[in-house]
Amino acid sequence: MNLKKSVLIITGVILMVVLSACSTAQPQSQAFPANVRTLNVTGRGEVYLVPDLAYINVGVHTEADTVTDALDQNSLQALAISDVLVAAGVEKKDIQTSAFNVYPMQTYGPEGEVTGTLYVVDNIVYVTVRDLAKLGQILDGVVRSGANSINSISFDVADKAKATTDARKLAIENAKVQAQELADAAGITLGDLMSVNVYSTSGYNPVYRMDAGASMSAQEVPVAAGTMVIVLEANMTYEIK
Repeated sequence: MNLKKSVLIITGVILMVVLSACSTAQPQSQAFPANVRTLNVTGRGEVYLVPDLAYINVGVHTEADTVTDALDQNSLQALAISDVLVAAGVEKKDIQTSAFNVYPMQTYGPEGEVTGTLYVVDNIVYVTVRDLAKLGQILDGVVRSGANSINSISFDVADKAKATTDARKLAIENAKVQAQELADAAGITLGDLMSVNVYSTSGYNPVYRMDAGASMSAQEVPVAAGTMVIVLEANMTYEIK
């Protein structure tokens, strides 16, 4: 038997084995049998929370003719801000430097000519405020002590576990009610629950309400925390009898 004939025989055997395997392979199972009728519904659950945390970015911006002077001025103002925060009850672990930049900045005259160079220092501190009743007092204090920029204020809830559980239950109950209402309207009978999926659709959204903010005096910065909403949706599929 020559080499060419041997190669043809081996190729033919391999082809027969492949075809045999394909003929005995089982089709992939479907999510639901093709002959089963189903009803699909989506329920929604919402739980509102009053924030108990605030995050603020407080900045100190200084400019001077020398880097040393700019750094010294910035350090003094930053230290004063830290002292105000600690005196207001903010723990040191909740005061964190988030950005620190030093760079030169040219100055220009009325004709656009370069007249000199200033050195700029930007120090940004990320602060977690756990007592919202003091938020207005804290903002007022840091501004008076040298903070010349407050880049952002955001609110949060420390423990969302129970609210998330409640929103999940509400979403499932809402889906069950919808399924029964649709079945009654269509004149059909619901069978077994075949699948259920619960997911978050929009995270934790702030809903601002002026009456939900921290209490503050007339001398304090007016800030309203509002409320937050946790939204979950439940997608459920029932068999139709």
